[in-house]
Amino acid sequence: MSNPTRQRIVEAGAELLRVKGYTGTGVKEIVAAAQAPFGSLYHHFPGGKEQLGEEVIRWSGKMYGMLGPAVFDPAPDVVAGVRDFFAGAAEHLEETGWRDACPIATVALEVASTSEPLRRATADVFTAWIDGLAPRFAAAGVPDERARELAIAMIAGLEGAFVLARAWRSREPLLVAGEVAARAVRDAVDAAT
Repeated sequence: MSNPTRQRIVEAGAELLRVKGYTGTGVKEIVAAAQAPFGSLYHHFPGGKEQLGEEVIRWSGKMYGMLGPAVFDPAPDVVAGVRDFFAGAAEHLEETGWRDACPIATVALEVASTSEPLRRATADVFTAWIDGLAPRFAAAGVPDERARELAIAMIAGLEGAFVLARAWRSREPLLVAGEVAARAVRDAVDAAT
């Protein structure tokens, strides 16, 4: 995105959708947060809120996708990386007052049954995350099919744990889900060696 106004709108939309969800965020609110004229929304996103939402999901998905390497690369092994990932998510969620969980899951829960473009965008992001995570498990010796299963289970566990953590205002669901995921990965690595 080379246009700074367009990028500001996407970034403002990402921030608001992450905290308030898709249905809780209005286009006027997004444009105001982006400090952009209202007409610029429809200039850059002629499909309106749905087109903007789709682009926000895809952009946010890429940004959040960078967390994997940032957490896993410095970890001593893939099992520690899993634990670190969930612990970092728990810490961040608590630090933000239980507001800043996964924007992709929030939107998917809201609109997967009502907007095919937004459903596809969330599905594509989740698939990209799984496709990025599975090779890490495979590189640790886990067979490809099992590595993919572990990646799906990790993302599913993370997203479910976010829901419980927000509802309970507690790190516990993320820490428990992280430990379960780490044990599953450790067992798969041990079985492969």
